[in-house]
Amino acid sequence: MSHDQDDNRTDLGRPDLGRRGLLKCMGWAGTGALWTMSGGVGAAISLDQALGAPAKAASFSFLQISDSHVGFNKPANPDAAATYREAVAKISTLPQKPDFIIHTGDITQLSKDQEFDDAEQIIKAAGLPVFYVPGEHDMLDEGGGKAYLDRFGKGTKGAGWYSFDHKGVHFVALINVANLKPGGMGSLGGDQLEWLERDLKGRPSSQPIVVFAHMPLWTVYADWGWGTDDAPQAMAYLARFGSVTVLNGHIHQVTQKVEGNIAFHTARSTAFPQPVGGQGPSPGPLKVPTEQLHSMLGITTASITRGHGPIALTDQTLADPTLAS
Repeated sequence: MSHDQDDNRTDLGRPDLGRRGLLKCMGWAGTGALWTMSGGVGAAISLDQALGAPAKAASFSFLQISDSHVGFNKPANPDAAATYREAVAKISTLPQKPDFIIHTGDITQLSKDQEFDDAEQIIKAAGLPVFYVPGEHDMLDEGGGKAYLDRFGKGTKGAGWYSFDHKGVHFVALINVANLKPGGMGSLGGDQLEWLERDLKGRPSSQPIVVFAHMPLWTVYADWGWGTDDAPQAMAYLARFGSVTVLNGHIHQVTQKVEGNIAFHTARSTAFPQPVGGQGPSPGPLKVPTEQLHSMLGITTASITRGHGPIALTDQTLADPTLAS
């Protein structure tokens, strides 16, 4: 769903965004972290802390889940829907209910209607609004992403980009997987970049910004296409803001870096791990011993709390005792 700056609404009050969420997988094939935002400043605490201590006064929190790949059933994870269901079940254990979920793409494995149906039913159990962006696996239908847009794209622009405001924080959903070539870098394209410039224009530099997209918006490993070729232009538009957090998925592992006031973070998957960039012949599902799989999958919670410094991410895996069902 997409809204230009003059049509943004607060407190998730947009008519078509009731079920838009991005699954954020943080880290090397899936993790969990709690994002608390307050007064435009984000801070993160571990899920250990969130689950083991009383909820603190936070402006709000949200979850990121990523790369659920519902429909995947290969040796790296014979039932990706089951581990996705486990990840969603962890949300109910949090003492502070998040305001919404962000899913950063690759919701499905092959963009099949049944896979989208199953994914929606699984996330519905969380009882939270969900905001989506597609991954390349969500654009494999004959319409090149029409199946995704028919479900999640109402009110969005172009291939599905949009923005919204929530409790003083501006969220921007970008699409960098349209027309993706095998092994190639992601791309935003001129139309989307022009929209982004307009969307940010006139906003105070003190407003916190959270950007989310499927592929990394910085170059993690170019030989495997782990980056977005025209991301520098987007970052130039964001550079004047004092607090910018960029959340991505795609590579199924946690990587992070900070450039000035922009913090980048990629998330784990809830489905399967991938090799570290360059440590293998190519990217793709990584088969690990069955007893290790849950330690490489998980969820991320983002809690935004006033006066606690910039947003930080902490990952938690499905194998962690504090997240055990």
